[in-house]
Amino acid sequence: MATCDFPQIVAQHYEELYRFAFGLTRTEADAKDLTQQTFHIWAMKGNPLRDGSKVKTWLFATLRREFLGLQRNYSHFEYSELSDEDQDVADVSTELVNSLDAARLIELLKQVKEPYRSAVILFYMEDFSYKEMAGILEVPMTTVQSGISRGLGQLQRLILSNGGMG
Repeated sequence: MATCDFPQIVAQHYEELYRFAFGLTRTEADAKDLTQQTFHIWAMKGNPLRDGSKVKTWLFATLRREFLGLQRNYSHFEYSELSDEDQDVADVSTELVNSLDAARLIELLKQVKEPYRSAVILFYMEDFSYKEMAGILEVPMTTVQSGISRGLGQLQRLILSNGGMG
C-alpha cells in the first residue's frame, strides 16, 4: 500500500490526534504542542513506515510516548487479567458514561489517572480496536482490556461522587 505525503497525513489525522492529546494533557496549549511534536517527529524521520495502513497507529503511539516522556513519572498498565468483577464494573460504567453529556464526560475523564485515561479515550472517543490499542499503548491486548475496565471504574466512581450528571 502506498504511503501518504506529509500534508495529507496532517490533514487526515490532526483533529483526532489533537483530541487524544487534549484528553491526555488536559490543556489546549499542551495538546497543540504535543500534536505538533508528533508530526514533527514524523517529518524528521522522513516517512518512517513502509506500510501506509499503519500511519494512524504510529502517530497515536508516538504521541503517547512523547506525552509519557514529558510526565517524568513514566508508568505502564499493571498487567492483569480481567476478573468477573472488573467486567461488571465496565458494563455498569458504560451505561453511566453513555448517560452523560460530552462536556461533562470530558471534565470527569480529565480526572481519570494515566495510563487508564489513554485506554478509555482510545476506545470510546477514537474507536480503536483492542489490537490497535495494544500497538499504540505497547502492551498486550489483555492489558488493554484491563486498563479500559479500571479506567471506567475510576470514571464511574467520579460520576457517582460528583452526583452523576451534575
